[in-house]
Amino acid sequence: MEILGLSLTLLVLFVSFGFMVGVLFGFFGMGGSFLITPTLLILDYPASVAIGSGLAFYFGTSVIAVLKHYDVGQVDYKLGAILFVVLSIGIELGSRLVFGLEALGIANLVTGVAYVVLLAGIGALFLRRAANLDDEDDAAEDSDEDSVSDEEIPAIGQKIQSYTIPPMINLTSGGRASVWTITGAGGSVGLVSGLIGVGGGFIRMPAIYYLIGTPLTAAVGTSLFAGLFSGAFGTFTYGMSGSVDLTVVSLLLVGSALGARIGSAATTMVEEDDVIIYFGIMMVLASGGIALSELANWLGTGALDLVSVLLLVGSSFFVALMILYKVVQAFETNESNTHATPNGDD
Repeated sequence: MEILGLSLTLLVLFVSFGFMVGVLFGFFGMGGSFLITPTLLILDYPASVAIGSGLAFYFGTSVIAVLKHYDVGQVDYKLGAILFVVLSIGIELGSRLVFGLEALGIANLVTGVAYVVLLAGIGALFLRRAANLDDEDDAAEDSDEDSVSDEEIPAIGQKIQSYTIPPMINLTSGGRASVWTITGAGGSVGLVSGLIGVGGGFIRMPAIYYLIGTPLTAAVGTSLFAGLFSGAFGTFTYGMSGSVDLTVVSLLLVGSALGARIGSAATTMVEEDDVIIYFGIMMVLASGGIALSELANWLGTGALDLVSVLLLVGSSFFVALMILYKVVQAFETNESNTHATPNGDD
């Protein structure tokens, strides 16, 4: 039985996958199209359609998540506006490169290899930080400062901010950053976004946090805000060439509408350090899944394709479920504390 031209299995997969990715996206400010695009590639969608649909999904989810982050004041609008400009330029250059590679018949190969390298690298970065969490917690306990660790600017960000190359701008979250730093970071992320069909959140948020130097919560909210506009621009670029599958995007957005709101709300009740290791694992598993898909294409076997799908989809489901578990745990803790408080307490 087919609905909207898709089998019932694919329909359920897209809606549930959209929900889980929405949870990740709202919580981390990333985790949207970087999973959607390779999944569509594995399902034999053309590279341009997979990329265009991934960007369209990213745009739709950005709208949902930004509204929630706006409610809690986690957006640096000035920084986001500058990033939008340089991201758009990078996306345009990246999309032109994709169509050129597609004409040569190597777009899928280049996209797959790029995903493997980027996801493995970002995953290693997160796992490295996770390995250092105990040291950071010990240092935080010895510190007399009131701020918590996830609100601090990382050392590399402070070092980069110390180089005052004009023009400089004041960040809403505190500190100053060179426009050249913002341009370099944003332009590079935009190029990658247009090339491999991601909103860029999985590299844009770390770039804002580590290179530009903002608190983590501000990096997440600002990443989403910048992605809102860059995703719209990328969707328009690919949509003009008919490379957006509206049926697939709509089904994904149905699931992500709820997931992104839950994920965004979770940032105010769940410590990022509690789940960062799972996100790093997800990145590495997703990288392995895409690598197996490429290997399956070279060997001409379908068995590895099945394993790659399980790794890619299963890793995102696992991390999203961990976030949902932490949210439920936080609610239960708050409820138990409420019941433990005497009603007659003065």
